[in-house]
Amino acid sequence: MSTKFPIERFGEASTPFYYYDMELLDQTLAKIKQSTSRYGFNVHYAMKANANPAILRRICEAGLGADTVSGGEIAAALKAGFKAQDIVFAGVGKTDAEILLGLREGIGCFNVESVQELEIIEQLAIEEGVTARVALRINPNIDAHTHHYITTGLEENKFGLDMSVVPDMIRRCMQSQALEFVGLHFHIGSQITTLEPYRLLCERINAMQDDLERQGVTSIKSINVGGGLGIDYDDPDKHPIADFEPYFALFHDNLKLRDGQQLHFELGRAVVAQCGSLITRVIYVKEGIGKRFAIVDAGMTDLIRPALYQAHHKIENLTGNGRELRQYDVVGPICESSDVFGHDEMLPEVRRGDLLALRSAGAYGEVMASRYNLRNLPGFMA
Repeated sequence: MSTKFPIERFGEASTPFYYYDMELLDQTLAKIKQSTSRYGFNVHYAMKANANPAILRRICEAGLGADTVSGGEIAAALKAGFKAQDIVFAGVGKTDAEILLGLREGIGCFNVESVQELEIIEQLAIEEGVTARVALRINPNIDAHTHHYITTGLEENKFGLDMSVVPDMIRRCMQSQALEFVGLHFHIGSQITTLEPYRLLCERINAMQDDLERQGVTSIKSINVGGGLGIDYDDPDKHPIADFEPYFALFHDNLKLRDGQQLHFELGRAVVAQCGSLITRVIYVKEGIGKRFAIVDAGMTDLIRPALYQAHHKIENLTGNGRELRQYDVVGPICESSDVFGHDEMLPEVRRGDLLALRSAGAYGEVMASRYNLRNLPGFMA
């Protein structure tokens, strides 16, 4: 299916706002469950992609766990109904207060990214009289060939541990009364549109497990391969649901899991991106010397991806059916030259008051909105 916009509901709504196609979200979740059930894989939803309460509740109801990167996300996951044991907590800069929240709530796992972080988690767990379940995030030094802001698996990135320190960290966990070592965690980047980096990741993990076993480490209960599966921003109606089947099949075919090991994924963008669109209204049409501008009431404060990542979202004129195609730069009202959604967009003639949709905005859209220029945050409709 593709997104169908209830234009009759949009007419009186205050723009800009995010529209979420919950039917498409449900179909996406069903496809994930269908694709993973045959292998017994586990999926945690990466909440940083979209933390809208309605989205979280629907994902929780579908049976996914939650991948969090802050205390605020842990609290939001619990409020949405996720069980504490189904929550994992990642991030390079976990504060003491956030670690304590996770310990007191009894979350499923801390994905540890430095030696000092492990020491602090152990210290706080001892003080609380609890056991912290931890996985070690390893940096596999794999280039995912994506935007440099969202590549996370290279040696020069701030994320993860060098393999050289991992055996000693595992031994520390095994000797501690307050730590339970549960597994290894990896994440190589985001918006990855070819499967080759994942095949390389499988090879690295296989080699790492072999090496650890030679060193006497055989207590790895789980392998977490992160997420990063990309979506089609150019033609969301042709590919409304990410290609999950070959993605999961690749790990089944190439990753040599040990007996009893569980495989975990942390998918975000691929779950929610296509179900969301930013709906904005045309304020003015400005005729320049060599350009024609469609000035809309949404800006980089509502959807920052084009300004931050030079990303492009397909733009549609929802109220221009039947009009002649014309060329526009679609821009927002923010006092920044980077506040541009698209250059040389071919759209049905744009008029003041028209509604435009910026597609594939369900991930890293609403959740990254700001009040720069003291603008209001966008609303939402589902």
